[in-house]
Amino acid sequence: MKFDDDDALDAALFALPLEEPPADLRTSILAATILRPAPVFSFRELCVLGTLVAMVLWLAVAVSLGGANLFVHSMEAVQSFVGQTLTNPTTLAWIAVGGATAIWLSIFTGFQPRAKVKAEQQR
Repeated sequence: MKFDDDDALDAALFALPLEEPPADLRTSILAATILRPAPVFSFRELCVLGTLVAMVLWLAVAVSLGGANLFVHSMEAVQSFVGQTLTNPTTLAWIAVGGATAIWLSIFTGFQPRAKVKAEQQR
């Protein structure tokens, strides 16, 4: 069932009385959008600060639970894992392939953002 004759409904809706907007509506919209102050930290800075706080907290918990001995063993485990990972030929090959791909794409795009290139082509 389809109703294509909505003229009566439209007329009824348009005949409804509208309430006046608040006097400071435009001011509050501008204050919430355009005139809003810039954030104190950018997203990247918040990520770095969060990572640093997490690392300091982890270090404090590790030292308080097991002292320096547990911390030394934890650092040795991390060092061993990173050393084994970075000396794995497969991992090194994938890092090389990714780096080569990034360089290759950078050369052929001319280090230009894709949106800017499209905008210039449309002119």
